[in-house]
This record gives sequence, structure tokens and C-alpha cells, in this order.
Amino acid sequence: MSFASRLLARSFGLLLAFAALTPGLAGAQPLPPEVDAALARAKVPRDSVTMLVADADGVRPPRLAWRSQTQVNPASIMKLVTTYAALDLLGPAFVWTTPVYVDGPVRNGVLEGNLYIRGQGDPKLVIERLWLLLRRVQGMGIQSIDGDIVLDRSAFEVPDIDPFAFDGEGLRPYNAAPDALLVNFKSVVMTFVPNRATQAAQVTYEPPLAGVAMQATVPLSAGECNDWRTSLGGDFNDPARIGFTGSFPAACGEKEWPVAYSNPRSYAARAIGGLWIEMGGRIKGVVREGRVPAELRPAFELSSPPLAEVIRDINKYSNNVMAQQLFLTLGLQQKRRGSFETARATVRQWWNDRIGTGEGQPVLDNGSGRSRDERITSAELAKMLQIAWRSPLMPEFVSSLPASGVDGTLRKRALRGGGAAHLKTGTLRDAAGVAGYVHAASGRRYVVIAIANHANAVAARPAFDALVDWAAQD
Repeated sequence: MSFASRLLARSFGLLLAFAALTPGLAGAQPLPPEVDAALARAKVPRDSVTMLVADADGVRPPRLAWRSQTQVNPASIMKLVTTYAALDLLGPAFVWTTPVYVDGPVRNGVLEGNLYIRGQGDPKLVIERLWLLLRRVQGMGIQSIDGDIVLDRSAFEVPDIDPFAFDGEGLRPYNAAPDALLVNFKSVVMTFVPNRATQAAQVTYEPPLAGVAMQATVPLSAGECNDWRTSLGGDFNDPARIGFTGSFPAACGEKEWPVAYSNPRSYAARAIGGLWIEMGGRIKGVVREGRVPAELRPAFELSSPPLAEVIRDINKYSNNVMAQQLFLTLGLQQKRRGSFETARATVRQWWNDRIGTGEGQPVLDNGSGRSRDERITSAELAKMLQIAWRSPLMPEFVSSLPASGVDGTLRKRALRGGGAAHLKTGTLRDAAGVAGYVHAASGRRYVVIAIANHANAVAARPAFDALVDWAAQD
């Protein structure tokens, strides 16, 4: 076949693929029987789902396109748009920096002035890395601070958000709000270690929070380790105290319980102050919010892990606040304002430039899928996933997705019929789905998308798994 003939054949294949994804150019295809049966068992009607199985290279028409032009709430599947846009705009080696400043001399271990920490959106300033930051401060010879520790959070323009507003679960870490100085996801990890000799469980807290009384032990109880968190009777409403009214079942062994701090606005100050004191540091002043003086230059900067690593945490474990940090960073980096408005404008412009300006473009809110308002069609999402597959960024992007039966949110959902899959999951009260890539037994690679918007959406997971298995058996 001549070069011209091959080019014509490829163009014709692309036209067929486009036609199958475009309303009016392709008829509806029936769902595979096993998928149909699973939807019926879940009591989720066919007109509540969108499903698409398309060639990853985009050269052949889709094997299945069901309601592919209908906009749906994708839940956390929207993280695919945010993370791929970030890879494309910022590059896989992009890092966040958290600069630290001093405004006075250091004499005999004492900083005669203030210490400033400026947050610039690092999504992974967890307790271990905060310890490294403060250890570097001590490495400058500073053991005591005569002034204040001042926290600059001005890089992001986000309103205070009620953590209970979205689903009433304000103490769940997944409801943490974004912050230019996001420390440890604004959460406390409590570890319970039972001691039968004392008939009590020792409780340790990470990080220590300055000014917060933390109950050191809880009594042990007999019985099985079932709903042990309810048995503890945790009382987390008072910002000045964390306590328990119940007991800990001895049969549980060692357990961890992460909880979002009840006063998220003061969390960073309490965590940084508490850790500084625990590390042997002293401070005469207070830990407070403020701005870095314009004339100061950083004493040092703490760098985050690279973006390629950060998006693995976002996609494999569906971390909402990390996704929102990344979304806001796009606005900050591209338009010099870290707001949801500029982030939406940035991703919309990127989408028009890289994916296309046709109908069905995504409706963006906070970029994480933790939203009742975000929307996308499976046809447009498939187009983006096909472009990502052909991109030099494909290895970093695909490896960030959960691998079926291996890790992340798909660790317990292996394929039954061979093949393999890298798929992002999404779950809300009335929206659920999967989207990503399936590596079929034949060696072909497919984009697979299945999303349900219905009161029983979560019950449709077996139908999603059946579609993935059907695609993998090619």
C-alpha cells in the first residue's frame, strides 16, 4: 500500500471513530447482555448510565457508545481532567516550593525576630515533610524564636468552607478544604495500642497540636472488634480538646483513626507550633497568620515531590484536597491568581487548545469531582483519554491510575477474564463510575468509560466491572 493510500485509510478510520462519538452520525448500540443484566439487578435503568469502549489510538470506531453525548456528573473521575491538564501545562517534573524567611539575626541559638513560612499550594506538606522543614530551621542554628512564627497563606484566594456542608461528614479527612499552606490535610491521626496489663489503650496523636488537650488513654473492653470507632465515643467538637467517652475493644489490636480537626482555620498554626515545641524548639511569641514583608528573601525553600508522583496520590487514592490544590495551582501558575475562577478559566482554555471546542466540554467547579455541579460527556472524556494515550506524557498519566486488583481504589477489584486495566474510580451519593484504559487479552488497548447518575449508582459497580471484563476479553 502506498503512503497516500495508508494516509487515506487512517483518515477514514479517524472519521469513523469521530462519527461514532458524534450525535446523529451513529446509531445507539445495545449494551452487552452481562452489563444489561447487572444493571437490572442493581435497579439502575439504562437511561441513567453512559458507557463507551473506544480504541485508545482513535483509529477504529468504538466497540460501544451508549449515551456518549449525555453530560453526567463524573464524581472523582473529573480528577482525570485536572491531572492530565496539569501534566500537560506544568510538566511531570514540576514541584511546589515552601519558602522560609527570617527577619532578624541569629545569636546563641536565638532568632531575634520573626520566622515566616509562605505556603504556595504544596499538596503534600505532610507531617514528615513539615518535620524536615523545621529541622532545617534548627540547622540554621535556631533553637529559640524571640518573635512570632508567621504563616503566609495569601497565595490562594479561597473562601472559608464549612466542612459539613457537602455531605454532613465534616470530620472525614476527604472533606478538607484547600489551603495555600495545607499542613497534613488538616487532620490528626490517632493510634490506639491496647495493653491488657493496664486494661487501657495508649493513644498517640500525630501531629501534636499546640493548645489542644489530648486524652492519653482509653479503657479496654471485651468483645469482638466490629464498629470500634463507635465504641470509642470520640468527642471532637471542642477545638481545645480531643477526648473519648467510650472504650476500645482489646481484640482490635493496634488501630489508626484519621480525623479532620474541628477548627481547620487554626490547624496549621497549632500543628506547626506543636511540632516545633516537640522538637525542642522554643518561642516567645505566637504562631499567627500574616504576610511576608516584601523586602525579605528566603533563607531556604522546601520542595515538594514532583508532579508525576503527586498525581499518583491524587488518582490512585482519589485525594480530593490534593486535586483541589493542583487545580488552584493551575490558576496560580498560568494566570498569577490562585482562585477557583482562574483555575476554571485555565483548564477551559487548555481544553479548547488541546482537546477541542465542540459540544460537551466539561463543566468545572473545583477540579476534584467532589461537586454536585461538575459535568462531562463520555465522548469528550474519551477524546481526552485518547489524546493522553498518544502523548509523550502517557507513561506518567497511566501509571497514576489505580491498577485493577493491584493498588489504590481498585486493589480489591481484579479483572475476571484476563487482561489488565488502569481505571479512575468515582463515587458520590448519586454518581459512580470508572474511566481509563483496558489492556485486552488480544493486545489491543481500549478507553473504557462507565458512569451512572442515579440514586442507586453505587449498586451499579458490578455492571461497570462487567463492562471492563467485556472490553478485556477482545
